[in-house]
Amino acid sequence: MLQLLIGLALFLGIHSLQSLAPEVRARAQQRLGAWGYKGVYAAIAAIGLYLTVQGYGLARLTPEPVWTPPPGMQHASLLLMWLAMVLWVASYVPGNQLLAKLRHPMTLSVKVWALGHLLANGNLADLVLFGGFLLWSVLVFRAARQRDRRRMTPAPEATAGRTWLAVCLGTGLWAAFLVGGVHLWLIGVDPLVRPG
Repeated sequence: MLQLLIGLALFLGIHSLQSLAPEVRARAQQRLGAWGYKGVYAAIAAIGLYLTVQGYGLARLTPEPVWTPPPGMQHASLLLMWLAMVLWVASYVPGNQLLAKLRHPMTLSVKVWALGHLLANGNLADLVLFGGFLLWSVLVFRAARQRDRRRMTPAPEATAGRTWLAVCLGTGLWAAFLVGGVHLWLIGVDPLVRPG
């Protein structure tokens, strides 16, 4: 569990600088230069991700149940994963209405992803991992929206066609994870099979 906690602290900590500690980020960029900062950022993020994945994998070997999710939570999680995938893709498709309206669909995607997994999983490692990402996404989204309001950044141009493209691509990604076996291949868990 310690490895998971350290990994989360590194990964989420470095990803919090822009929204939650912009002055720390600015000082680091000034001291290290643009490329030096990017290198340190990438290294810390990679180490944090590695420790998080390894720590969660080890913690899953000896599960510590905290609660038992009701049967309906698995279905709710599957629907929330669709929304998370659409939001995630929308952050990369320029000119779509989700990006224009929400401004930070990637952070919202993480929030929905974490919530969906919290609803369907009740072990301590699940609560630490997904609860950590949920708390991070709530704080970062709030800070990013406050920054947008201070800067009075205008909404980018958006079209319905680009929005439908984001929805279709997100739905395709969701289907690949759900029925295409990507989740089973990456995580080792079939999301359509309820744990016994």
